[in-house]
Amino acid sequence: MDLSKFIQKLQDENELIVVSERVSTYLEITEITDRISKAPTNRNKALLFTNNGTEYPLLINALGSEKRICIALNCNTLDEHKTEIEHLFQTVTSPKKTISDKLAVVPLMAKLTNWFPKHSNRKGACQEVVEHDVDLDKIPILHCWKHDAGRFITLPMVITQHPETHTRNMGMYRMQVVDKQTTGMHWHQNKTGANHYEAYKRLGLRMPVSVAIGGSPANIFSATAPLPENIDESILTGFLQKQPVTLVKCITNDLEVPADADFVLEGYVDPQEEKFLEGPFGDHTGFYSLPDYYPKFHITCITHKRNAIYPATIVGIPPMEDAWMGKATERIFLAPIKMLFCPELVDYVMPFEGVSHNLVVAKIKKSFNGQVQKVINAFWGAGQMASNKTLVIVDEDCDITNSESIRKAIETNFNPNDDTIIQQGQLDVLDHSGPKIGFGSKLAIDATRKEQSHNRRIVFLPVGNEPHETKIETAKQLLQTEPDICGIVLHDNTLDSSNTKDIIWNVLNNYNPHKDCTLEKNCLILDGSSKTEQEQLRDWPMPVTSDDATIALVNEKWEKLGLGTFIESPSLRYKKLYQNDSAWRYR
Repeated sequence: MDLSKFIQKLQDENELIVVSERVSTYLEITEITDRISKAPTNRNKALLFTNNGTEYPLLINALGSEKRICIALNCNTLDEHKTEIEHLFQTVTSPKKTISDKLAVVPLMAKLTNWFPKHSNRKGACQEVVEHDVDLDKIPILHCWKHDAGRFITLPMVITQHPETHTRNMGMYRMQVVDKQTTGMHWHQNKTGANHYEAYKRLGLRMPVSVAIGGSPANIFSATAPLPENIDESILTGFLQKQPVTLVKCITNDLEVPADADFVLEGYVDPQEEKFLEGPFGDHTGFYSLPDYYPKFHITCITHKRNAIYPATIVGIPPMEDAWMGKATERIFLAPIKMLFCPELVDYVMPFEGVSHNLVVAKIKKSFNGQVQKVINAFWGAGQMASNKTLVIVDEDCDITNSESIRKAIETNFNPNDDTIIQQGQLDVLDHSGPKIGFGSKLAIDATRKEQSHNRRIVFLPVGNEPHETKIETAKQLLQTEPDICGIVLHDNTLDSSNTKDIIWNVLNNYNPHKDCTLEKNCLILDGSSKTEQEQLRDWPMPVTSDDATIALVNEKWEKLGLGTFIESPSLRYKKLYQNDSAWRYR
């Protein structure tokens, strides 16, 4: 299913709004999409902007709901793929006692080979038009947020190949437009693309890179998936869509790309070239990621379909489209986590407010002392899960889809003096609270049953822009009068106290466990408020919101857009978090 067929399916399912009114790719599409993506389920739709100043329609929020991502991934529920993977593992690894048992694996192995990519010697649909006169201005690339450094390609499938092992990788790394023929390549040091880059650098070779945009929505998802480095993402796509990805050779380099892509940007990265200062960018944490040095991608050729569609996404304060992509990852990769390194794991969730890496709640079948610590170490040592910052472990009977059930487990079973685990380790590069980029402290909470249960409370306490010590003293004073508290979460008083999800999102981004967690009278005090200028360890980013002028512009033209009843800008909820009108506050 390519992008045009996917769009038709969304229309058939009443999951798409076509906006024919002229809308700008500069900030305006972002503001409209932010309102729609955060709307209730019956209002949250994919958006197709057909009048954006270019000849190509722009599709956005296409994977931004459970129903739409299930359509994209060829399933009725996201747990279908989890169950199938579990069955595959069990069938292949279970003891084979009879010849019949052994023969039963043969059809399964044949099915597996059918999911591997096919290679075509012909040109693909993605090469119907070949443009050697490269001009990125012809494509409706978004300038997403006011303080972004420029326009960014936000759903690129970046294809690279290791120069020695020839292992192919398809990752998703944002690409800042530098000029008509050049972009940035934002691969973090722990990503496979960066590993390939370093290999080319050691060999003193120029690195071929091709970027596919559009095509199969399952392939778009696969580019984000946390697969091991030696596993081709095209195999995952083949499994999801139950048919192989067809690959074709590029025009100006030897890499292969999906034949059904809408656009392909062919080119190279030169490891000997000086890196450039990329960013800032309004990121999926809900805060701006700050400028840093990354390589440039030089485009030698653009190929595309005759009727190409440009898919994009925006990221920012959750929930947005990427939250549902994270939910699919959570469901699909549960079985491998259980089978490969954590058999006691029953289930886990990554709540939207935890922006994938800031919060994981896992429930386990606990049978021996030290098992919780085993699970914690397993999670914090496994692939992308190693970037997790906050891990809560509960018993197998806890409903982890219900925040009140999780809270009750903590209030009943959590003994802060014994059940608080803080370690140093890898953090996501986008975490702004730690002392170093990609490194800092992590918090685990053991909320499984012990011999003694408790009847205590968690309290959310708003605080002002005061020194950390003053805030902690305020919490200690509360404990003097209310000793039945097991946890006090300090948060910015500019947030709506009734919106716990917003508070948790902000706290998880802001707190540094080693510095901001205090044990006092068997109570965990967690300071997740914004730091003062004197306390911040690095430049402190601002939250991602639309500017007043863009909000007013969208308000004014709302009725013409065909989006239904007026929806207020979500950005208005977060304006008070701003400490200055820029992407960050300097140290």
